[in-house]
Amino acid sequence: MLKDKRIQVSPTELTKEDFVSDQMVKWCPGCGAHAILAAVENVFPKIGYRKENFAFVSGIGCSSRFPYYVNTYGFHGIHGRANAIASGVKIANPDLSVWIATGDGDSMAIGGNHLIHIVRRNIDVNILLFNNQIYGLTKGQFSPTTPMGEVTKTSPHGTIEHPFITAGLIMGAQGTFFARAIDNNVKLMTEVMYEAAKHDGTSVVEILQNCIIFAENAHTHIANRETKEDVQLFLKHGEPMIFGKNRNKGIILKGTGLGVVTIGEGGITEKDILVHDQYSKDPAIHRMLGRMMQPVFPVAMGVIRSAPYLTYDDLHEEQINNARKTAKIQSVNDLLRSGEVWEIK
Repeated sequence: MLKDKRIQVSPTELTKEDFVSDQMVKWCPGCGAHAILAAVENVFPKIGYRKENFAFVSGIGCSSRFPYYVNTYGFHGIHGRANAIASGVKIANPDLSVWIATGDGDSMAIGGNHLIHIVRRNIDVNILLFNNQIYGLTKGQFSPTTPMGEVTKTSPHGTIEHPFITAGLIMGAQGTFFARAIDNNVKLMTEVMYEAAKHDGTSVVEILQNCIIFAENAHTHIANRETKEDVQLFLKHGEPMIFGKNRNKGIILKGTGLGVVTIGEGGITEKDILVHDQYSKDPAIHRMLGRMMQPVFPVAMGVIRSAPYLTYDDLHEEQINNARKTAKIQSVNDLLRSGEVWEIK
């Protein structure tokens, strides 16, 4: 259970069923969003806040139906504006745990400016970014994360745009928290969402999501259960970055970048493997971990960065309190009677 000086802890122990909505879930059968919803329903009782102190905000897209499917307060916004709406919700209501459901198109295309600024400001909200590398709701156009060369409804000859790497975008915007999970691993999603809730500041959880209709194979090379040990690096704070079915592969510093080595070859031992420090304020290693891609590197999973910094919320509250101590005007009545006053007879 988490404790926040502003958010009320539930007086009774909540369960997953407390957060299950009475609305019919209308995602396609097989959509990865069902698993993401299951992870949210798992983690909210563990967080331990009163049900009334959670709020979900969304924009437009398949992911943005989320507020209807969680039994909490919710706000279904307009395309790309979820982060702007959520900023206002949190600043005006610091006693709410604010969560944002958004997609790669909603957040990084039309909503890109709002995304980088909510991250830069470090407002204490939690962003769940569903990355299926496609526009699903509007039927299969390429998005800002669609791989170059991919054939889609709007790129019949293959897209010629360089895609965003989500981790690079978030950390380039001075992000303090970034985690990654995949939709076929509910346990990992639940764990990183809990870590996101613990973080004081803007947390971004990128979820590699399957769109069974328009981008079914987008993450197949990562999602395959038989090969995931060789293509995914599960990060744990304080532990060496070791992966592989035989637990004999590792990540080292190599020149100014990272390299993959085999333990036992060329004199490499476990002591040579990088140890993960998710709390480091220096983002250099975090950035490189977030940008690792197949086939050269495994894809980093789990909490990549969780650096402690002051939040916009705390600084905003401090300014208000300081202003109240020194202000001559303490109420609307004081304001109306300030300056030149005339009495009309």
